[in-house]
Amino acid sequence: MNQSKIKNIAIIAHVDHGKTTLVDALLRQSKTKLNKEMVDQICIMDSNDLEKERGITIFSKNASVVWKDTKINIIDTPGHVDFGGEVERVLKMAEGSLLLVDAKEGPMPQTRFVLKKALELGHKIIVIINKMDTPDRRPDYALNKTFDLFIELGAGEETAFFPVVYAAGREGKAGLTPDLAKMQDITPIFDAIIKYIPSPIGDTEKPLQMLITSIGYDNHKGRTAIAKIYNGTVLANQEVMHINRSGEKEKSRLTSLSTFVGLESIDVLQAPAGDIVKFSGLSDINIGETIADPLDYQALPLLNIEEPTVKMEFRVNDSPFAGTEGDFQTSRQVKERLYKELQTDMALKVEDGNKNDWIVSGRGELHLAILIERMRREGYEFQVARPQVIVKKVDGVDFAPFERLFIEVPAEFQGVVMQKMGLRHAILEDLRIEKEIVFLDFVIATRELLGFRNEFLTDTKGMGIINSAFLEYRKDSGIYHQRNWGSLVATESGITNMFGLLIAQGRGELFLGPGIPVYKGEVAGQNSREKDIGVNICKTKELTNMRSKGEGENEHFNTPRVLSLENALEYIDDEELVEITPKNIRIRKLVLDEVAERRKISLGKKG
Repeated sequence: MNQSKIKNIAIIAHVDHGKTTLVDALLRQSKTKLNKEMVDQICIMDSNDLEKERGITIFSKNASVVWKDTKINIIDTPGHVDFGGEVERVLKMAEGSLLLVDAKEGPMPQTRFVLKKALELGHKIIVIINKMDTPDRRPDYALNKTFDLFIELGAGEETAFFPVVYAAGREGKAGLTPDLAKMQDITPIFDAIIKYIPSPIGDTEKPLQMLITSIGYDNHKGRTAIAKIYNGTVLANQEVMHINRSGEKEKSRLTSLSTFVGLESIDVLQAPAGDIVKFSGLSDINIGETIADPLDYQALPLLNIEEPTVKMEFRVNDSPFAGTEGDFQTSRQVKERLYKELQTDMALKVEDGNKNDWIVSGRGELHLAILIERMRREGYEFQVARPQVIVKKVDGVDFAPFERLFIEVPAEFQGVVMQKMGLRHAILEDLRIEKEIVFLDFVIATRELLGFRNEFLTDTKGMGIINSAFLEYRKDSGIYHQRNWGSLVATESGITNMFGLLIAQGRGELFLGPGIPVYKGEVAGQNSREKDIGVNICKTKELTNMRSKGEGENEHFNTPRVLSLENALEYIDDEELVEITPKNIRIRKLVLDEVAERRKISLGKKG
């Protein structure tokens, strides 16, 4: 294909602003051939089970459509700030971006992050004001705020006067005016891409240069890689020079070469500069490395990814239930899986700790929680400690990460939000009220924000919206908010019994119902006071021949609060762990039997 007939675009936006839905419309209306199982699927690009369940894009996806003899390579990027590492590297494959902005909300925190990265790469931006079919849309507000954001990020005059298309992605319609009634189909977006997005500037006559942006695995082909061809032409079965991140060079041969047609990769004999290809044949290739001509090779610049801000300790499971619910639980198996993840996730870091633990660092709580959930579903069994922020030392002074926090709540909840933010030493930078909705902007230490989201949703009865984005490292004050509750800790191992649970629920809120195996030291609920307290939830009622009239009729067992993985990670403190297995998520004390531990320490001191 002629290089001038290729357009590479990235779809960027804040989470839940409609990227994946819009890509679906582009695929369907371009008459792209889809598999039978994809035809009736709502979000075709969200192929991963976790993505379907959560309704968010976690992994970038590649697709392509042909419109008026032009091949358009589409890259759907994650919207959540924790997956910024994924966004940064895939933007390198494109020359332009479609920036989606919600017609009601306008630009949000992740909009700023992804737009900043796209502008740094010199992308041509087409702004799409999406969700024009919603009753509370306000396209003029969204457009003005987007223009303000371009100016804040230092966009030049040509970039700031961006083309605008209005769309209703769910209905598959778009137009150059905000009038939904005049929109017919998605054609205006295709026309804008062809008109405004430049073709790749690579030279097909120069020696081959490809930059690896994604890694995968195929059961038949082995390790695969997705790359953008910067210069030259790549041929199937071609001998190439592999230049790794350390600058070491090794000759290899491609065993397969394919390009994207729709959502599938189709084998081809060659591909020109500017195209995006998928290939196999190199077993030790990694993201950010260069594939070049074996006779005239030159490495492309490495991909620079922002550093992680949150870390977590992963441990081998040593609870009394260890090895009973998972397929992979040994230190070797857990370690191999963690280091395997480094091959595809550039924003992740793994360091060896003691004999059976590892320090895993990522971009945020959700970033690490998604890794944990994926491992759990793959059959792994392990334990994790409380998330911690990564503190840097500069000239002997500690610097900690801070975030910009954006909160949107009904006016009735403003007081409780301000109170909680005060307890966490947040600095209020802006306050706006629009139609009984309060918009609050804070600067807050990342450490203060850990564990707050679930509490926020409870305080606002699920009506609040909270978003955050990494701001910068600042001097660490060392003063942080501590949790104001303790735990209800099981004092006996066994099966939970309704009699014991009814007694325990008077102490606080339970996480467990009847008939569930528990062990001594497992956290059974949240205490209403700050201290931990032991409860015997396996206790049974002694049988006697005496029974008073009406006994037990007024007893009511409250529905226990079942903790999700994110809830459990937010709940624990430094003295607790989350036990992860394919079947269960449990919270336990670090020391299961404190009495025995104190006795052991006491005897050790006497000795």
